[in-house]
Amino acid sequence: MDKKDYYEVLGVSKNATDEEIKRAFRKLAKQYHPDVNKEPGAAEKFKEIGEAYAVLSDPTKRQQYDQFGHAAFQNGGAGAGGFGGFDASDINLDDILNDLFGGSFGFGGFGRSRGSSQARSRGQDERVLLNLTFEEAVFGCEKDIKLNLDVTCPKCDGKGGFNEKTCRTCGGAGRVLEQQQTIFGYMQTQKVCPECRGKGKSYENTCDECRGKGIISKNKTFTVTIPEGVDDGYQLRLSGKGNASRSGGSAGDIYVEFKIAKHPLFERDGDDIYLKVPTTITEATLGCKKEIPTLTGNVILEIKAGTQHGTKLKLKGKGIKSPNSLMRGNMYAVIDIIVPTKIDRKQKDLLQQLASTELDNATEFKTFKKYLK
Repeated sequence: MDKKDYYEVLGVSKNATDEEIKRAFRKLAKQYHPDVNKEPGAAEKFKEIGEAYAVLSDPTKRQQYDQFGHAAFQNGGAGAGGFGGFDASDINLDDILNDLFGGSFGFGGFGRSRGSSQARSRGQDERVLLNLTFEEAVFGCEKDIKLNLDVTCPKCDGKGGFNEKTCRTCGGAGRVLEQQQTIFGYMQTQKVCPECRGKGKSYENTCDECRGKGIISKNKTFTVTIPEGVDDGYQLRLSGKGNASRSGGSAGDIYVEFKIAKHPLFERDGDDIYLKVPTTITEATLGCKKEIPTLTGNVILEIKAGTQHGTKLKLKGKGIKSPNSLMRGNMYAVIDIIVPTKIDRKQKDLLQQLASTELDNATEFKTFKKYLK
């Protein structure tokens, strides 16, 4: 059966740019991938667009295809002077999909093209929950954290052995090819070389300190400088201080997350703080000046006559500094009128005298009485 034109398969013109070809393939690959599309013929269509892309995305193959068509790949490519025996069955769709979708779409996600040096993955990150007092979080501090981490073996410098030589199993590539049966038939995929564990190298003598792993466990202590104003859930990143990589890549990070203890007086809301100010009935009625605590020392708060319960008095800039800027929040003094539960005879007589006077002339009382039945 005659094959369709590769440009027609991808739905692009013969003058299409590399980016247009890649974009067309990405769209069609998502549409016809057999894990997504269960319709009859989807698998064959997916293989067809993979074959088209394998040719048109390669400058040399595309040039030969433009000149000789499908004949360029028949009989060893004789019509084009030889292609080295390119055949559609040699297409590794795993490589193509991983290149385009970052290893998250396709056949196993082993990474880049065969024969290249192995991918050097980062070491694992570590997460630490650190408890702080209210004051430590507000003003900042230094704390020591202790962790058991993977570190590069000092004896073999992370190699895992001595007298280095190229791995005979993978030829230094770090990966080996493996045939797997799929819905398309037998296809070649890549896996980490079991002999060298992806390093591409082996050693005549294994390091007795790390037993060939290249890393050892070690207790480490870090002094962490905590900025002013951190709050619950805030994360501090220590870049490159995490576990060493097992494949020679960069070390992971340490993420320090904070849990802040409650304060007996101050309540925090972001960078603002709230303070309940216990106030007597007479102080609220007659007004007064009252000394109250703040984060930076005591101040005198003026309470005006007739101040109601729950009134918020703003103290600008007396809140908490944001860890990401120079701005400070505000402090709000919340008037908390305390009704006495125990009074002596003299106080009781004074309150009874007060009760005989007209104190219910406020709008709230009048509205309330209006709806009494």
